Formats: sequence, structure tokens, C-alpha cells
Amino acid sequence: MVRVAVGAALASPAITQVVVAAPPGFEDRVSDTLSQMGTAVVVVSGGRTRQASVALALLAIDIDVPIVAIHDAARPFAPPALFTSVVEAVEAGADAAVPVVQLVDTVKRVQDGVVVATEPRDQLALAQTPQACRTDLLRDAHKKAEEARLDFTDDAGLLEWAGVVVHTVAGDPGNFKITTALDLARADALLGADRG
Repeated sequence: MVRVAVGAALASPAITQVVVAAPPGFEDRVSDTLSQMGTAVVVVSGGRTRQASVALALLAIDIDVPIVAIHDAARPFAPPALFTSVVEAVEAGADAAVPVVQLVDTVKRVQDGVVVATEPRDQLALAQTPQACRTDLLRDAHKKAEEARLDFTDDAGLLEWAGVVVHTVAGDPGNFKITTALDLARADALLGADRG
């Protein structure tokens, strides 16, 4: 998964370097997996949480890099154009950009097994990665969250909390997140189709 995700990132003309935060203890395995991708890939030790891993990866990025894109290996099928799209949105003036896809299902708010509301889905969207932002804003948001002892599930949420306006770009329905055994089987089938 990480090899496919890194390959997609490097295939975008907007991406010049990739820093991979590997789970502690797996740095050598990840480095071996990515060894043929060249010097544009750096592997660092990740942290206990996603947010901690991003903060550690930021330490490996040169202070002069103006824009970063944060991505998850759990979404290996993000197309290169999606990396380009979020970076270009920031280059065009946004402080941050996140790809989103519109909801197709009706959304119910549930409490204790009972539906308490039906949410209007026209103002709701599902966030994806990669998410791009101005590097200084991300570093500042991470520092504030660490001081406040808060942990966020994605960088767009962290940036929103820190007062940064996050813009959206069109996401990609094929950029699904691998979290269940069914997702893994779907990913394996897609990778098998690519090889065959």
C-alpha cells in the first residue's frame, strides 16, 4: 500500500519529495519497500498517533518548503492529479485544501440506537487525503494542538481548529480508505487487475 501511495505522489509534478512516517519498529521494512523509488523518498520514525507522525515528518522537511501535502498510505489509490489539485489550490491563494466527495447516502444522527435527526446532505461531504497547506500554518497548528493536548484525525480538522480557512477541491470516488477486510479485498483485486 505504501509503495502504491508514494508512487502516485511522485507521479504528480507538484510533488518533489516524499517523507514517510513509518510505524516505530518498521522503518527498515518501509525503507526496503521504497528503496527503488530513489532519493526523493525519506523514511522517518512515526509517532503514537497520526498527528504525532505528521509532526515528526514535518521535522524532516526543509524550513523553506512553502507547501506540503499530507497523505495516508491507507488511501493508496489517490491519483497523481489529486496531489496536483490540492497543491495548485494552495498555490492559487488558499491556505489549505482538502479533497472531498459528496455524500450519496442519507445521513442519520443516531443516539442510543434511535434516529434523532436526518441531516441535510447537501452541505456535507467526505474528506479525503492528500490534504495540502502552507507549511508554516501546519507547523503552527501542530504546535498549538500539542500545547492544548488535542489530537485530530486529519490535518484539515487540525487546521480548522487553529483558525485556518480550508478550501475544498473535488475528490475522487476511487480514492477509498482501506480500513476493513472488505476494503483490503477490494484493494487487492484492484492491484491484481493492474498486474494482470
